[in-house]
Amino acid sequence: MKSHRLPYLLGIPFLLLLSGLLYQIAQLPGGLILPGYFLGAMYLAAILTGCLIVTALAKLLFKRTPFLNLFLIVGTAGFIFMHYQLYSPILTVVVPNGYTGQVTLVLSNVEQNILRVDSNGIGYLTKSTFDRTYREPVVVDQSSHRLNTSCVGFNQSNFWAKGSAGSSEQTESISFLSFEIVPKEKHGQKQYYDTDLFSLVDKTKLYVAERGLPVRNY
Repeated sequence: MKSHRLPYLLGIPFLLLLSGLLYQIAQLPGGLILPGYFLGAMYLAAILTGCLIVTALAKLLFKRTPFLNLFLIVGTAGFIFMHYQLYSPILTVVVPNGYTGQVTLVLSNVEQNILRVDSNGIGYLTKSTFDRTYREPVVVDQSSHRLNTSCVGFNQSNFWAKGSAGSSEQTESISFLSFEIVPKEKHGQKQYYDTDLFSLVDKTKLYVAERGLPVRNY
């Protein structure tokens, strides 16, 4: 392989991964003050700076390899790592026909996500899915009708509301992600539905942070 072609070959995966990262950054949820894309851009800048530093150190070992080639290799590896860090699954949530109210996905000890929610709008997520999810889900009813136009998220920057509910004795808490499905006449208007999670969830599925074991029944 001719050496002058190598930067072009290395540049293809570098640019593809960079394009994917820019798309992911545009989808990131915002913080309390800064928008998600700004936080993502800061993260990307930090990754690129780190890649330059690693490339400079690698150049000391591989003196005959052009700096650009080393940077493209290191940058590709850095982008793969960043893709992994920013990855969010797009969940498909199935609700009962005609359902309106809060949809609540509870952090649990299940091995597979339970996304077909019950009549109270409650489903269950694995720890890894709970930690990674920030992108808007696909929401359908049991007849496979798409309901996303009836969904209302937390705010413009964050679709999922992330919170916790404590028991009356304040000895245990339930962590959850939620959004609302509203009637057609309330399109786009948050209704602030309230769900009494502790009386409705399957307590054998609840996640205990220290051990990942189910919570005992109250």
